[in-house]
This record gives sequence, structure tokens and C-alpha cells, in this order.
Amino acid sequence: MHNFFNISEEILQASEKAMELCADKLKEIDEIQEYNQHKMLMAFQKAKVSESHFTATTGYGYGDRGRDALDEVYAYVFDAEDALVRHNFVSGTHALTVALFGVLRPGDKMLSVTGTPYDTLRSAIGIEGNYPGSLKDFGIIYDEVELDEDGLVDYEAIKSKLDSSYKMVYIQRSRGYCVRPTLTIKDIEKIVETVRSVNKDAIIMLDNCYGEYVEKKQPLSVGVDLMAGSLIKNPGGGIAPTGGYIAGRKDLVEMCSYRLTTPGTGKEIGATLGNNRELFLGTYHAPHATGEALKTAVFASALFSVLGYEVSPNYNDDRGDIIQLIKLGTPENLEKFCVGIQHASAVDSFVTPYPDDMPGYEDKVIMAAGAFTLGSSIELSADAPLREPFAVWMQGSLNFHSGKLGIMLAANEIVNK
Repeated sequence: MHNFFNISEEILQASEKAMELCADKLKEIDEIQEYNQHKMLMAFQKAKVSESHFTATTGYGYGDRGRDALDEVYAYVFDAEDALVRHNFVSGTHALTVALFGVLRPGDKMLSVTGTPYDTLRSAIGIEGNYPGSLKDFGIIYDEVELDEDGLVDYEAIKSKLDSSYKMVYIQRSRGYCVRPTLTIKDIEKIVETVRSVNKDAIIMLDNCYGEYVEKKQPLSVGVDLMAGSLIKNPGGGIAPTGGYIAGRKDLVEMCSYRLTTPGTGKEIGATLGNNRELFLGTYHAPHATGEALKTAVFASALFSVLGYEVSPNYNDDRGDIIQLIKLGTPENLEKFCVGIQHASAVDSFVTPYPDDMPGYEDKVIMAAGAFTLGSSIELSADAPLREPFAVWMQGSLNFHSGKLGIMLAANEIVNK
């Protein structure tokens, strides 16, 4: 490898050792990539995607064939009865909020079984902030089951807490800014079985952000009823400029569509304004891009293990999402890591990230991302709140070669600080 970036000999040697350690895992990810890419191609062919589907519509968007075909593609690859994929979902949190408001009504009860949800969803539920228009403001009752002392799902506590009065059980697949493990499909299946043993009628909803195409099996195939996520994470393939999706049971997706537009019109309206081509292209690339991000995460885990840092997951662990947590120990190390990631970017490599206040977060947050799409988490990025244990959450990379280099530069910043 030509050393364009003046990486120290220590990091070069540690990287060689890391690649040896994770070779089998990288091969396993190749197999997952291939499976999901083949399934994606079949989805496109079943939906008979053609160039005419990329045509822009305006106004009400009646008869937008591309919009309908994209929904069909997502339904197939996610093993869903139906899907709602739109560029005007402004974030994953927005898609999740539309889903929550789509199926819950005043007086309904929801139970989060993976502890407190991710920071930005708390204000939508009404746990924090007391904003008008939250679920709490509409009389929807929120409750949660805390994780056990090891940060794992507490199945016995779910059985004790859950009863027939709860309309929804909510699962967050990814860890968010938490050190608990991300849920694999096996974990999600066990939660579903536990819930169904107590409440057969509850709507089981999943925040699937960061988890798409990480495994071969889909959450909807193991009993999840409804799930949602962001197109500037895994399913947009690094090409979708914005958007989100909801997928699952047909009746529930229809209810969500009535919340997004209006009751009665639902999925039938909504101009795509020329976004279809990028959404289709990003969707097509998504299984491969996700695999490249996974490889980058595995390498990061192996490299920082070699360097003596605590990581989660370990390089050879089963994974439920693309996120890699690295406990860096000090604010200085955390900032140096993010500087290295930023300086490894194709876009804004000259920028130096600093911690600052951000809407929806209690602590100052540092974010590093030289992205073609602002805030894209499928592109190489790293972020963290400045609080103990000063861990960084990194994710993404459109190709493994650039991702590997970015991790090496982050390590180089710390070692040469």
C-alpha cells in the first residue's frame, strides 16, 4: 500500500495484524452481500422497473408509476406485505413518528422493550421536552422495560410488565448512543416470541435504522408487524439524497400512509419531483454499500482491539447493524478520532470537527462526516456525545478501501497526538 497519508509504522503493522484477525469475518460478509444483492435484483425484475419509472411527476402525483414500483421493490426485499417509500420523509425519526401516529390512538398504550429510545425520538413520544404535538400530548401512554444490568433485553421483565392492555410493543434494533449490544435477527425473533406468549394482538414495531441488509433474514419474517428507517442510512446506498420508508403489514402501512398524506388518499398521491431515479439507484446499490460499511466496522473493531481499546461488537461477533462502538477513554482521544475520520473524507477533508450543542441532544455532540449527502450515515462518519465512557460510534463507508484508510487515519491521530 502506498503511504499517501504518512501513516505511522505502528499503525501500518497493527492494520496488517487486524486484517489477519478479521479475514474470515470479511469473507462471511461477502456472502451476505451477494445474497442480498441477488434478492435486490429479483425485486427490481419482479417490479418490472424501467426507465419510465424515473420520470418526474408534479402536483398531486396521481398515477406516479415509479413511486408505486419503488414501494413494490421495498416490499419484496423486506418480505413485507406493503411498503411506503418517500423522499419527503425528512429523517428516520420522521418515518418512525409517522408510523407511531399512524397506528396509535388517544388512550392507547405502547411499551418499549429495549429501554429508552434514541435521543431524537424522545421528544416525539413526549419523554423529554414537553413539545406540543407529541404522543403524550395526544393522550397516548408510553411505558418501557429497562435493559438488564448487562445491557441486554430483559425477557422476564417483559413478561412481567406486558399485558393485553398494550396496543404496541416497540423495539429499537440499534444501540443509539448506548453501549448495549445491537439486536440481531435472532434477538428480535426471541423478543417477538416472548411478546406473543403474553399478548398475541400487540402491534410489534421495530426501529430498523442501521440494520437493513446486515443479515440475510428480515425482521418482518420473524414476526415484526411494522418497521421504519431512513434512506440516508443503509437502504439509500449512499445515493438517495433524502427520504425514509415504512414497511410491514398492509393494513398498518395503509394507516401510516393516511398519516403522511390524508385519510382516504394515502399512498395514491405525492409527487416525486424527479427523485425516483436516485431512490431506485440507491436502493439497488444498498446491499453492496451496506456490506462495505460492515467490513469497515469489522476492521475498526479488529484494529482498535490490537491497539488495546475496548470495542463492541468484537471483530468476530455476529452483527445486527453497521455501527461500531469504540471506547476511547478521554475527550481528547474522542476528538482526535473524529478529526482523523474527517481528514479521511473526500468532501470537507480540510474541516476540523469540534463538540457543540445540537437540537435533540442533552450533551455536546461531536460529528465527523465528509459526506456527499449531509448527515448520511452510510458514508463513513463518526459521532458521539461528550460523556462517559467517551465512546465513539462510527458507521458507514461506501467502499471498504476508503473506510479502512479512514480508520487507520483516526488511529494515527490518537497515536501521534
